[in-house]
Amino acid sequence: MPANTTELEKRLWGAADELRANSKLKSSEYSVPVLGLIFLRYADHKFAKAEAVLKSQGTRRRTIGKADYQARGVLFLRGAARFSTLLNLPEDADIGKAINEAMKAIETDNEDLKDVLPRTYNRLDKELLFSLLKNFAAVPMDIEGDAFGKIYEYFLGKFAMTEGQKGGEFFTPTSIVKLIVEIIEPFHGRIFDPACGSGGMFVQSAAFVEQHRKAVTDISIYGQEKVAETIRLCKMNLAVHGLSGDIRQGVTITKTSTRVLESTSGTTGRSGSPDSQAATVNSQAAQSQGTCVAWRTSMPCTMKITSSAILVAWSAMRSRRRAMRI
Repeated sequence: MPANTTELEKRLWGAADELRANSKLKSSEYSVPVLGLIFLRYADHKFAKAEAVLKSQGTRRRTIGKADYQARGVLFLRGAARFSTLLNLPEDADIGKAINEAMKAIETDNEDLKDVLPRTYNRLDKELLFSLLKNFAAVPMDIEGDAFGKIYEYFLGKFAMTEGQKGGEFFTPTSIVKLIVEIIEPFHGRIFDPACGSGGMFVQSAAFVEQHRKAVTDISIYGQEKVAETIRLCKMNLAVHGLSGDIRQGVTITKTSTRVLESTSGTTGRSGSPDSQAATVNSQAAQSQGTCVAWRTSMPCTMKITSSAILVAWSAMRSRRRAMRI
């Protein structure tokens, strides 16, 4: 395994993009099925590792079941949903139907993923699907779990670039998201992103918590996004990073996001408090720039990420720290 996943990411993307170029598919038609296969490879990797541990610890008197895997935070996979099963199907098999059924089985056995996974593989060419399976089978089994999250994010970024301006609707460059996270310092509490896209803010917030030797369970994730397809990308992104959250569909406006904040925190900012000051700045920014930075108890959270969002977040943070000194 390489020291980092950069070379692996590039190699996997290069092969997948070449396959797309040789097909008649647009990037928008290709992205979700490919990301779904990365998710499936991740789920199979985690399941195989948990299976080995459970078998080594188990006894003949008791059968290992779904609850044993889920207790370890691992998605349960039936035999038909295993990546290896799909990879070893004969070339004349209906691979598109088989992958669709695998995704359906995962959703059935893991309720949090209901209606999340793509099931449009029957629309893709059989030869293309087999080639994609072989491409992702090249990911070594001894790779660290978080590497799949990095691969998923790398592909998200690449697909966003190929889709141009539309790609910005679901993906914000990781470097910008990291900067916002460093400014808001989400050590603990609830994180709410009212225009969460594919969930980059949540992923980077969790990474920030881990880097500071805190428990990821100290944060709770709440998100809202208007496009159903993007919500699916977000939930898969959370899953491949070992995260979960409450992500719902809705169109965000200033009044709506305020209601959601109040319902999830159970409190509203007092007049003259740092919370209400931030809310005032947020309202003005949202109306003028389409940007909102909202405070959740002790935790700010970010809507659309633009250069103005960085300035608003920085201003709100400085105001809050000054108020805390007083």
